[in-house]
Amino acid sequence: MGIIEILGLATSASLLAGWRLYLVILATGIAMRTGAVPLPEHLSGLSVLANPWIMGLAGVGALAEFLADKVMWIDSLWDGVHSFVRPLGGALVALAIVDPGDPVLQVVAFLLGGGGALLAHGGKASARAVVNTSPEPVSNVAVSSVEDVATLGLIWLAYEYPVAAAVVALIVLAGCVWLLVLARRVLKRLFWRVPDTAPPPAP
Repeated sequence: MGIIEILGLATSASLLAGWRLYLVILATGIAMRTGAVPLPEHLSGLSVLANPWIMGLAGVGALAEFLADKVMWIDSLWDGVHSFVRPLGGALVALAIVDPGDPVLQVVAFLLGGGGALLAHGGKASARAVVNTSPEPVSNVAVSSVEDVATLGLIWLAYEYPVAAAVVALIVLAGCVWLLVLARRVLKRLFWRVPDTAPPPAP
């Protein structure tokens, strides 16, 4: 596997961790324990994720996140608490993917992983803040369910087809940037409206 594929895989995994950190850890651990997804041989650093204790903690976190993400404003509170956890987790996932014998590549992966996870977290949190302005609670469940399915599908694609990992990373990255721009426009329209200073019509 070339350096582009390795960095693509590390970046895509960390970006997805910015959405669903616990789900990414749990899915990777299950894949390694069951062999359902044949991970590349060089990803021995990810073997720690197959530890039963790590999988158990990730499972509890994934369940809590699954439930919290479906409730209006609770999801934003959860995102706020995880503003530090997800970027750090994404950086560590990226660090576990690259070759430990190449310190330069590890530093690059750690920085890209942390930055990617932070960007993905920002896009997700901003999008959920916009969704919470809607009085329709079904929208929270729908958006959260799409995130769940997309995370599982994309992490499977990245591990099953490492060559496609870079494409996955670009898709997720573009989606996060689009969500940030969209959220900024919507929130600006909602909360920073210019007051009407026009004089009243003459009697």
